Amino acid sequence: MSYFREQPLNPNKKLQAYIIGVALGDGNLSNSNNRAVRLRISCDKKYPLLIKHIIYKISILLPNNNISKINRKNCIDISCYSNHWSKLLWNWDKGPKDVQNVFVPNWIKNDLELSKECLRGLFQTDGSIYTDRNYIMVNFVNTTPNLSNDVLEMIRNLGFKPNIQKLKQDNKKIKHTIRITKDSEKFIKEIKFWKK
Repeated sequence: MSYFREQPLNPNKKLQAYIIGVALGDGNLSNSNNRAVRLRISCDKKYPLLIKHIIYKISILLPNNNISKINRKNCIDISCYSNHWSKLLWNWDKGPKDVQNVFVPNWIKNDLELSKECLRGLFQTDGSIYTDRNYIMVNFVNTTPNLSNDVLEMIRNLGFKPNIQKLKQDNKKIKHTIRITKDSEKFIKEIKFWKK
């Protein structure tokens, strides 16, 4: 029996799907203390409401766990230790997310409501809303092939028609940019996407 007792995890699947989306977007895992896995989510300081919202959601997901904020130059790191992270997310000891080619779990992709929650988390961290020639556009950017394919699949399953561009970067990674140009405002409402 481990000395470090695992704290309870909220069984709410919508909440789990949202946090999985946030983590897949801007999260990373580590286990430097060899006791519990640490999820760190880096958020740009220009989104103070999103930072508060993510902290609140993690506090509901893991009600007995401490959540810390680390103030860095341009961002805030939200940090929480739990051995649930390895089960919910990906292997902490196998390298960065893009090296592991992480993906959205099937239990989320196979459910439209859970897909919306996960997409909101993904877009709030690695997505944006912008205006181009007076039209509202939405995009999502990452370098992980499996995750890009899952995002495309979930968006299509909701009835939208995204497009994707792939661009090789100087570091040899392929940047995937997924855009929704048609019915973007409807998509924003569908997944309740906001970023403030």
